[in-house]
Amino acid sequence: MVRTRHRNWTGIVLAGGFAVVLFLLAFTGQAEARDYDCSDFGNQAQAQKFLLPGDPYGLDGDGDGIACASLPCPCSSKPGGGGKPPPRVIEFRARVIRVVDGDTVEVEKVRGGTETIRLLGIDTPEVYGGVECGGKAASSLMKGLASGKVKVKTDPRQPKRDKYGRLLAYVSKNGADLNKVMVARGRAKVYVVGSRFSRYSSYKKAERRARAGSRGSWGTCGRI
Repeated sequence: MVRTRHRNWTGIVLAGGFAVVLFLLAFTGQAEARDYDCSDFGNQAQAQKFLLPGDPYGLDGDGDGIACASLPCPCSSKPGGGGKPPPRVIEFRARVIRVVDGDTVEVEKVRGGTETIRLLGIDTPEVYGGVECGGKAASSLMKGLASGKVKVKTDPRQPKRDKYGRLLAYVSKNGADLNKVMVARGRAKVYVVGSRFSRYSSYKKAERRARAGSRGSWGTCGRI
């Protein structure tokens, strides 16, 4: 009889310990999934929804009750109440191992693994399946710009991947946004699918200047 009770209590203790472990794992996973910062939000109103009591995510640096005040509007000052989690921003350093064409590169991550990057917000003339005017020049420019180490960053307003599985991202080197450089030099046009990306206004301004100055393909081809 005593042995039976001992076995029962042992089972209860073990079951209780297992439940605690599961709770801690779930809590840790939840905390990691919700470790947000201002770069995870597309606008201030979205960030405001996650300004919870005690500001656990550090979104209100000056303590004025406004989350991520530097983000663009729409804006809000309503108390945060949570909401649908915003898309996470993927950001990493890598080395370019191949330039496919003017708007696509393959990279090797510093921490391991490779990615095919489709440069976000731009489109260049084709060099495969029928070479278009300006295509080779765009590819040549990208080879010169994207050699060596680069930084890759997705846009919180945009899908992470296209239908081919390529990562949609900005690629920068030494602080220069290579996506925008391609537009500014007249080798790419601004390309929008769905909602506008975060840097749309800046890119569009660069495109207008390139077109007005007949730079790159705007001059040699008349269009992109």
